[in-house]
Amino acid sequence: MNTAMTELALNCRRLFLRNHTVDVRIGAHDFEKLGPQRIVFNVELFVPYSASTPTQDDLSEVVDYDFIRHVIARRIALGHVVLQETLCDDLMRELIAHPQVQAVRLSTCKPDVYPDCEAVGVEIFQIKPAS
Repeated sequence: MNTAMTELALNCRRLFLRNHTVDVRIGAHDFEKLGPQRIVFNVELFVPYSASTPTQDDLSEVVDYDFIRHVIARRIALGHVVLQETLCDDLMRELIAHPQVQAVRLSTCKPDVYPDCEAVGVEIFQIKPAS
């Protein structure tokens, strides 16, 4: 594990949204352009303990999980995306921009594209540059 990953693992809380399934208009192939298809999102946000340890047991003191779901919903509402890579990059930009988030791991997969495999997908990981 590299130094940056070790630092995140030791000093951050990992928030996650697992197997969030949404119908999305996505795909490059003609058969994918006929209508929406299921996309499964998995998102992990790494937030420093100092920015995610509540003292008043109040939602305003932490990163709300709804933030992740809203980012996804807003991007999907913009319309058809050709590539999963584009979708992931668009989501990453907004997720990593949150002031409390230090790193993001994000994956998307299409479980219904090919009958001979469970899914096809993309995963990205980004650490916010030090300011």
